[in-house]
Amino acid sequence: MTDLLSRLGLSDVNNGAFCDGAMTTTGRIVESFNPATGEAIASVRLANLADYETIITKAQESFLKWRMVPAPKRGEIVRQIGEALREHKDDLGRLESIEVGKVLSEGLGEVQESIDMADLCVGMSRQLSGLTMHSERPQHRMYEQWHPMGVVGIITAFNFPNAVWAWNALVALVAGDTMIWKPSLKAPLTAIATHLICDKVMQENGFGGVMSLIIGDDVDVGSAMVDDRRIPLISATGSCRMGRIVGARVAQRLGRCLLELGGNNAIIVHKDADFDLAVRGVAFGAVGTAGQRCTSTRRLFVHSDIVESFTEKLVAAYDSIEAGDPLAEGTLLGPLIDEDAVKTYEAAIAKVKAQGGEILSGGERIDRPGFYVRPTVVRVRGDLPVANEETFAPILYVFEYTELADAIARQNSVDQGLSSAIFTDSFRAAEGFLAHNGSDCGIANVNIGTSGAEIGGAFGGEKDTGGGREAGSDSWKAYMRRQTCTLNWSPDLPLAQGVTFDI
Repeated sequence: MTDLLSRLGLSDVNNGAFCDGAMTTTGRIVESFNPATGEAIASVRLANLADYETIITKAQESFLKWRMVPAPKRGEIVRQIGEALREHKDDLGRLESIEVGKVLSEGLGEVQESIDMADLCVGMSRQLSGLTMHSERPQHRMYEQWHPMGVVGIITAFNFPNAVWAWNALVALVAGDTMIWKPSLKAPLTAIATHLICDKVMQENGFGGVMSLIIGDDVDVGSAMVDDRRIPLISATGSCRMGRIVGARVAQRLGRCLLELGGNNAIIVHKDADFDLAVRGVAFGAVGTAGQRCTSTRRLFVHSDIVESFTEKLVAAYDSIEAGDPLAEGTLLGPLIDEDAVKTYEAAIAKVKAQGGEILSGGERIDRPGFYVRPTVVRVRGDLPVANEETFAPILYVFEYTELADAIARQNSVDQGLSSAIFTDSFRAAEGFLAHNGSDCGIANVNIGTSGAEIGGAFGGEKDTGGGREAGSDSWKAYMRRQTCTLNWSPDLPLAQGVTFDI
């Protein structure tokens, strides 16, 4: 472990602020724990408001220089960041598995996602294009262009401590913005290691201060970022409860907010589905990352013609999953992030029992060091209010349906609207699921599960999920400001809409 930390620039006690290099912080010390063992890995000394003020001032100054760099040149530096992440992929992915409990393939996969984002953003840097419009006035030209916004605040959660930052930071870089990153206190080491790798590239190119990292308490540093008019955009990933607070406070100062919040995601298994494909898709969606993804599958609607046989197959798959060391080859189930997460799981199981749900598999804590629980399948017959809650743990609620329209309506009945999927070989069922009156989620999949979105598409959801979009497609527009330009190359001054004003 010591060698791994050393290779990534980490020590036993790390400072919690970085701006064009490390800053000396004096706040309280927090420890990062390995959720597979409950043992401390290393600690971080938190930053305070004075540190934040130093960082925001430097970020503003750096913006004046960075915004004037041509976008393709900014993209070239992002390409170098991608190469640096490639060089450190194994160590960074291993650290993430240790710190947040993801199985190693997922830890490595997350770093690969950040590398892929860098590749995507290199191309994006040459495609920040605006429209050209025809003016109604003679000898006038109209077009729109996009400018950098300024300092972007990035607030990330523990479950994706590397990739969600990349979704935001690398796009913001090619857009010409500077940034301040506030990561979760549950995964500070991955954040520091990621920042050190990427900021080294920025410094080598003469742009230290463009990327900043601050690790501090929500009540001071978090509040300062959210309320700061010097930060025109806050991108925040977390719970719906957190998003309501952040969204309201940013809106109060008329800032922009990009929110990626919770998801009570569902899969529909239609009567003509490929059983083996559907079982694998459901199992990964519900059990992958121990159910701690915002896109994790939490509800399952199975057609009445196949519900008994499909559920039997699914339970057999669940019963074959053994929890283990996330770093060990073949492990599919790692731990929850901490003891509070275990208690949340246990509270949800207690509600299941009290409300009449039938536990078909799992439903208990695993007796071993760390924060392990058994992935759980609950058969729902009638009403089960707890199924409408998002529990960040591997609990899957199985419902029966007869009519596809009813299954879609029930899928859409929860507050969140992030990810959804249907397994079917029916063209009509698939198209009905994707139609205007189909899934109301930001992500809708056919014959793949709810988890594992590709970076080429815009990621995000509707309703209480926040409405934000990150990663691919045209998500870069969230990090820039649009400007409409009209040029008059005539000797006259005609007004639009036929208005006259002769003097």
